[in-house]
Amino acid sequence: MNNSIYTINKGINKSIEFRGLRAQYIWYFAGLVLGLMIVFACLYIFGAGSLICFTVCGSTAAFGSIKIFALSRKYGEHGLMKAMARKRVPRVLKSYGRRFFQQLNDKEVQR
Repeated sequence: MNNSIYTINKGINKSIEFRGLRAQYIWYFAGLVLGLMIVFACLYIFGAGSLICFTVCGSTAAFGSIKIFALSRKYGEHGLMKAMARKRVPRVLKSYGRRFFQQLNDKEVQR
């Protein structure tokens, strides 16, 4: 069996991982870097000193990357989307009349 001509591709459906960041967190990190480059350019064009530009962008980069890595560690690949979806689900549905349910029943009868 060792002389098989087929190769096994392990991990073919695994998500992309870059230095511990998985899935959408890579895009968040890339957006952070791109945004900070734009902020740095704007500050420099408006005449802020280089030290101020480096301080603002450096501290924002450190804080942002720590938060992105923490989110990646806490929620994992799909957990952040699930947590955001869970917040949108109402805890209670209140109905003060039967009209909505009667309309649903009438539509089923028409079929």
